[in-house]
Amino acid sequence: MTDEQRAIKQGTVLWTPPAGARTESRLGHYMSWLALREGREFADYQELWSWSVRELPRFWESIAAYFEVRFHSPASSTLAPRSMPGARFFPGATLNYAEHALVRRGPEVALIYRNEAAAPSTLSWDALHDAVARARAGLERLGVTRGDRVAALLPNCPEAVVGFLATVSLGATWSSCSPEFGADSVLDRFGQIAPKVLFAVDGYHYTGKLFDRTDIVTHVANALPSLAATVIVTRLNKQHAGKLSWDELCAELRPLEFASCAFDAPLWILYSSGTTGLPKAIVHGHGGILLEHLKAHALHGDLGPQSRLCWFTTTGWMMWNFLVGGLLTGSTISLYEGNPSFPDAEAMFRYTAEDRITDFGIGAPFLVACDKQGLSPKQHFDFSALRTVGSTGAPLPVSGYAWVYEHLKSDVLLASISGGTDICSAFLLGCPLLPVRAGELSCAGLGVAVASFDEAGQPRLGQVGELVVTEPMPSMPVGFLNDPDGERYRASYFAEYPGVWRHGDFIELFEHGGAVIYGRSDATLNRGGVRMGTAELYRVVEALPEIRDSLVVDTSALDKQDRMWLFVVLGQGLSLDAALLQRIKGAVRTGVSPRHVPDLVVALSDVPRTLNGKKLEVPVKRLLMGVARERAVQPGTLSNPEALDALLAAAAEALAAL
Repeated sequence: MTDEQRAIKQGTVLWTPPAGARTESRLGHYMSWLALREGREFADYQELWSWSVRELPRFWESIAAYFEVRFHSPASSTLAPRSMPGARFFPGATLNYAEHALVRRGPEVALIYRNEAAAPSTLSWDALHDAVARARAGLERLGVTRGDRVAALLPNCPEAVVGFLATVSLGATWSSCSPEFGADSVLDRFGQIAPKVLFAVDGYHYTGKLFDRTDIVTHVANALPSLAATVIVTRLNKQHAGKLSWDELCAELRPLEFASCAFDAPLWILYSSGTTGLPKAIVHGHGGILLEHLKAHALHGDLGPQSRLCWFTTTGWMMWNFLVGGLLTGSTISLYEGNPSFPDAEAMFRYTAEDRITDFGIGAPFLVACDKQGLSPKQHFDFSALRTVGSTGAPLPVSGYAWVYEHLKSDVLLASISGGTDICSAFLLGCPLLPVRAGELSCAGLGVAVASFDEAGQPRLGQVGELVVTEPMPSMPVGFLNDPDGERYRASYFAEYPGVWRHGDFIELFEHGGAVIYGRSDATLNRGGVRMGTAELYRVVEALPEIRDSLVVDTSALDKQDRMWLFVVLGQGLSLDAALLQRIKGAVRTGVSPRHVPDLVVALSDVPRTLNGKKLEVPVKRLLMGVARERAVQPGTLSNPEALDALLAAAAEALAAL
């Protein structure tokens, strides 16, 4: 870190909107349009935001009108009832998400694709339209129809985008996982949704190696009795008996049509992290995601037909779905498959410059790592096209903000955003009309009634509390799969504060509208932007015969180093030698994912638990992050307080040995 970076403190203004932002940005244009529609001027963003959450139905009605949403049939109202859970936006309306993603036509580039092993390729809007039409025809031949589910074990490649759009054009529902997931993790997800068709890749590239996934695909397909067919995207130039190739699926071109779907008809199924068991299958609707992504990308991200959007992501992260949403604005989207630091640490910056990317996003830990490695990409690459740098997946510390402005580009809008799989969007985002302050997210999104609740459930400014949302959002889940009475859905978000969405993040809101996120208030493991639950890791680790019990916590937060701790209780007479350590890490690498291999493995005699037998995940996480013991844990809630003392002592010893 340079002396200039050290001088920057939280709240330091690092970027201010250019003089023409109000007239030239899409948000400014919307405000002018809205002033004519509403008969009033909005002086600034904060005034507009206040109106958007106060007059919630009028706001979302204006979004649909401004973006000329193509309703096949009209809604009976905009929002009824205005309460959570149970709020319904645009009841009675029908539309189709894919129709809006493919509204642009022509020879201009719609998709840019890169991977580690091949030269970059592109797909025009016309070619994308035809590819979707061919894939849709293939799915129809396989019997896929409205209400069916299509699963994809694919990397971030054009076939994933085409398969998704073809699926939802039919009124079927999409769901995807990254091919690096272990078979058990895939089946924990796809096993819940009974897919009719499985798209899968037989191999993928990562860090210069080609990983053969044929056996994994076969195992997954055999374990899904609902499948009518498996479609293979081949990287290995193999024949796969009993399975269709991608080319066979797409052999026929038919006119592309779009099924009329209810506003809240299932669009895709995403998955929670599975902290307390199987991942929850979260269902989002066509219309809610459409409106939310139009708002987030066009108004907050200032995306349009001249934009080129690249977010580094995998198909197992909601940011892939968010990236695809860039098509709704007529923007080119850039797909990258592989290790973002291969063949060198500046690879993604090289591609950003070469492809003239205007809006580049990646996980906050990546930007922090660039700072720690002393990288300065601006010395090597032409970023004249770059307007916005996005950061998400974890809180970005002040030092990360400073690095972007000193070593990447001094006049970009750095948009640190925070949301989640649950809404497949962001609660807090960047804004082309607001300054960027070091360490802070710029604002709550339009129509998003974010608040910070204290321990008494009261909203507070300038105080760390629970991130809550007090008004409905259209991209909140339609529900969970296999939760017919909504009990699990209510318990997940509304048990703590009835009628108020509790998200599970710690947040501090400021009077000027900015915010700081302090990480998860639950036990989710978030590694490189891939969220995973502790239950999934426990299943793999505790299957080893040497392991009696285990506890895992991820201490990623602000300026602290990103560490994942795995505490293990061994069988009698065993020791944590080098061979066992490698077995543990190898089991996690193959059974969960390479991203979730623990940084530190520490042996204990017992795992601290609560009186009702739950592992003490969140309190241990907070203690290892430096929170005072009296604030992190209540002694009366522990069944074995001596185990917590032993854990903290062992952790201190492990750190001292580094």
